[in-house]
Amino acid sequence: MRYQINCLRLCFSLYFLILSAPASAALVVGATSPEFITQAAQAGVEFKFSLAETLKKGPVVLYFYPKAFTSGCTIEAHNFAEATPKFNALGATVVGISNDDIETLKKFSVDACRDKFAVAADSGARIMKQYDAALWIKPDMADRISYVISPQGKIIYAYSSLSPDQHVENTLKAVEQWHVLQKK
Repeated sequence: MRYQINCLRLCFSLYFLILSAPASAALVVGATSPEFITQAAQAGVEFKFSLAETLKKGPVVLYFYPKAFTSGCTIEAHNFAEATPKFNALGATVVGISNDDIETLKKFSVDACRDKFAVAADSGARIMKQYDAALWIKPDMADRISYVISPQGKIIYAYSSLSPDQHVENTLKAVEQWHVLQKK
């Protein structure tokens, strides 16, 4: 009986250790960003999103999030919405991506994203797999990972944390640093 209790304690300890461990982005700085085209929505309007076409305008902040209308994802979307004018002033485009269907994302783009930036549908989780951004415990759902991609298609910043709190601040700093380097 004591052995079983100790085993249960060990299992629970390992379980909580794994859940509390920070996630890690698989694509490293300097890696080539996989190209993709998918359905997206902004301000409730559906359109085709092409990473290659968007990169022609400047850097892209591509952030993966688990599920629209969940508390953490809504907080993160609100934070990105508030910061979108700052990203745009630096020439950057923000786009969120999840495995939600396009009808859900049309509503999310209005409610949570406040019409400020696009959210893209990753049907079948193929894009998140290309970016190694699938949640390890539930591979059809995105992990919370943010990338900054240069106009040349290179990863210039990656941040991974299940907490939505630092994604906007960290990616904005990365875009600001990129912007300063472009002026030199």
